[in-house]
Amino acid sequence: MDYKKLINVALDYRNRAYSPYSNFKVGAAVLFESGKIYGGCNVENASFGATNCAERTAIFRGISEGETTIKSIAIVGSLNEYTYPCGICRQVISEFGDESIEVILAKSEDDYIIKDMREVLPGAFKKEALGK
Repeated sequence: MDYKKLINVALDYRNRAYSPYSNFKVGAAVLFESGKIYGGCNVENASFGATNCAERTAIFRGISEGETTIKSIAIVGSLNEYTYPCGICRQVISEFGDESIEVILAKSEDDYIIKDMREVLPGAFKKEALGK
């Protein structure tokens, strides 16, 4: 896995963020099982509940193009500390893969840490719990 490539896509999308209210830009890049990468940025709204996170933007782009399984996701927010996904994004990430999804938290292409979903969302609520 070329982590630097994924991080650079996330950095590029971070620059595209629309965040006039928080001024906190976030970019994400998702590597799907197909090998394709989809990027996304956070998009804020005056009606705060309508705001969408970078992680979900990237995931939904891939899913809308026919992707089904996430292998890795890189997230870049603050360039001074690692930015973890919010709770909703953690749940959405877990919907499209298993506990082995790599979550790459980066400040730059050379400064990053890697977690897996077991660490990021232990005890994730999965569709199997619905009995379907």
